[in-house]
Amino acid sequence: MGKVSGNFRKKMNCWGREGRPFLFLLDFALQQPVVVPLDEINPEEILFDINGVRNFAEESVDSSPVYFTAIPVSWERYCRAFSLVLQHIHRGDTFLLNLTLPSRVESSLNLKQLFFRSKAKYKIYYKDRFICFSPEIFVQTEGDVIRSFPMKGTQDANVENAREKLLSNKKELAEHFTIVDLIRNDLSMVAREVEVPRFRYIERIKTNKNEILQMSSEICGRLLPEFLHAPGDMLLKLLPAGSISGAPKKKTLEIIREAEGYDRGFYTGVFGIFDGQNIDSGVMIRFIENTADGLVYKSGGGITAQSRCEVEYKELIEKIYVPFA
Repeated sequence: MGKVSGNFRKKMNCWGREGRPFLFLLDFALQQPVVVPLDEINPEEILFDINGVRNFAEESVDSSPVYFTAIPVSWERYCRAFSLVLQHIHRGDTFLLNLTLPSRVESSLNLKQLFFRSKAKYKIYYKDRFICFSPEIFVQTEGDVIRSFPMKGTQDANVENAREKLLSNKKELAEHFTIVDLIRNDLSMVAREVEVPRFRYIERIKTNKNEILQMSSEICGRLLPEFLHAPGDMLLKLLPAGSISGAPKKKTLEIIREAEGYDRGFYTGVFGIFDGQNIDSGVMIRFIENTADGLVYKSGGGITAQSRCEVEYKELIEKIYVPFA
């Protein structure tokens, strides 16, 4: 464990034992984690809405038209990365890998305006560096119960028989089975009596372009005694999130670094709050970053042996959206 990871783990464990509420933002590689007590957050710099728990007054939403357009990562770059991933899959190095790449976006709104305009279970604005409006729960705890809700499977809601097509898609089914099995194994490192009470349920999400269907499952267990008051230890055991890495996790992470060739940063990390007793957290997907070259939107999807490059490239583009209220 690196020094940075060790420091944030100790801080979270200490505040967990004390029952002191805090916010955490854990980047994908755990190189720059942020952990701050809720009563020390400056709302000029950090805004959050985590399942309705927020540090700002709800504002009336401006319904005027918004300019938001994407300049997707090039087909050539995506194909190179996709081909490399397939080579590793065919060699047996990985059987599911979440491939992501950055695309440029342009908007008439700045990050803070986009934050207020968007609607999601998990939203955060961080120091004008990035915003995230994620539909995906990472883990929630309630007493000694821990739950995770991996999200895998996307379908345009406007196509005919969209729900049936998503549920019957063999590639999406294989991908979802793999992730559920991976998360079940991950939870087994911190919990006992792990089970899957809900398998493949569908949610509808409204975007600035259309509506999409997303497929999730619920996995739960009972936390082992050593993790009940040690949120840092628990999160380190579970990270990175399986739904945005792949399986087997360790080798897949090596391939991700090779294929993507860019720094994910906080994208596909996790963020959430500890309220003094329980944790509620989301995966940092649907993510816009402020860079020296303008706004960048990071997106991607799961690659398996059944994946086709053109379909996966289209999914990466479809996920470049803002869930407007």
